[in-house]
Amino acid sequence: MARTILRTLLLFCMLFLSCVPSRAQIISDKIDSLISNSPFLKTSEVGVLVYDLTSKKELYRYQAEKLYRPASVEKVITSVTALSVLGKDYQIKTGLSYSGYIEGDTLYGNIYVKGDFDPEFMPEDLESMVEAVSSMGIRSVKGRLIGDVSMMDSVYWGPGWAWDDTPDSFQPYLSPLMLNRGCINISISPSSGSGKANVEIEPKSDFYTVDNNTSSSGVNVRATRNWLYNDNTISISGCARHKSSTTMNVFDSKGFFMNTLRYQLQEKGILIPKDSVAYGNMAEETKGIITIYRDIDEVLKRALKESDNLSAESLFFHATREISGGKRYLSHKDGQKAIYKFMKSDIGFDERKYRIVDGCGVSDYNYVSPELIMGYLKYAFSSPLIFHPFYDSLPIAGIDGTLQYRMGKGKCFRNVMAKTGTLTGVCSLAGYVTSPSKHTIAFVIINQNVLKYVSARKFQDEICNILASYN
Repeated sequence: MARTILRTLLLFCMLFLSCVPSRAQIISDKIDSLISNSPFLKTSEVGVLVYDLTSKKELYRYQAEKLYRPASVEKVITSVTALSVLGKDYQIKTGLSYSGYIEGDTLYGNIYVKGDFDPEFMPEDLESMVEAVSSMGIRSVKGRLIGDVSMMDSVYWGPGWAWDDTPDSFQPYLSPLMLNRGCINISISPSSGSGKANVEIEPKSDFYTVDNNTSSSGVNVRATRNWLYNDNTISISGCARHKSSTTMNVFDSKGFFMNTLRYQLQEKGILIPKDSVAYGNMAEETKGIITIYRDIDEVLKRALKESDNLSAESLFFHATREISGGKRYLSHKDGQKAIYKFMKSDIGFDERKYRIVDGCGVSDYNYVSPELIMGYLKYAFSSPLIFHPFYDSLPIAGIDGTLQYRMGKGKCFRNVMAKTGTLTGVCSLAGYVTSPSKHTIAFVIINQNVLKYVSARKFQDEICNILASYN
């Protein structure tokens, strides 16, 4: 009798459990309903892939094998590749050295700057170089100031980059020698009288000139340069009614770096001819003056949290150099080959099915699938040495980076760690979320042919909320 009751109870439990929808089924039904009822998807496309990394189980997929332009979600590929081949303790090194000899206060030889594509090399770093030369007692240089930019070729933009994005600061001219991210910071304030506005530009240099045409009346103040002709005359016009500031790129980043270094050496009282700036390979026998070190962590955080294109391109080229065995004069084509090589050997995807031409995702030539991005998210999760620095560098929902003003409440708040992506017609999101049962869930959402980004972001946020709400 007892056995019969036990069997009956067991059968009842099995029947009951079979009627209870699984977590995967609940998630699937809710995302399906969201896709079916989102009006903006009637004129656009989306690819979605969700994977439970803890239980190693796929939870949802929708058009995940199709190709899409990724926008900045491609930085996931760049960052994971860079961390894998360079390591979390990698450093970028910009070196200053000299050849010849010093007699009295005069250097009879050349000063060399070895460019290493440091996207975080700022005016204070340049000041450290100037101070290092000055502290050696040098007051005159009878030689040249030579920039070694042999790390990369001379093509300063990636394939498929929009030419009319310049002079915006998010698209500087790439070079192994970057100062202040290849940009100038312009501050404009009203003058005490009725004359022209006060204009201050940092870093100070004679590499650019200022044409101040401001007045006491008229339209609001505007700053630009004739970027179509690669002119570095900064034109300020209009009326400065209140203090304002802007940042813009300048043409020829290596020239900006080297000529600003020469200018600031002169300001320090170190005589060096204006025509002394040249470019070439660093001499084999040089003596070190100073080296500026940059941790990969600093570059990684800006690339992911702020979705910075320059930082992503730096990671792209450093990883390329490592994979290519130290090759010099690297091109974006070399970078493409390096990414493909890693994709095939380590991620296990057929590189012939995708197209990646830069490191930041700005190019319209890039085509990836949610499956491919998921491959990198899963690969990162499998290695703590990669995952921890990568995960810690992702924007946090409602807290910082490009997710600071998204998902600021509810179960997604502080719980979603993900890379955003925005390009004309593209809105994407990929990263991790923790479920109520403490499972780590990886997800990729790529919206394509989008006119209103607010609709796509709301859609993505709702998917994240579903993943964060169900065990």
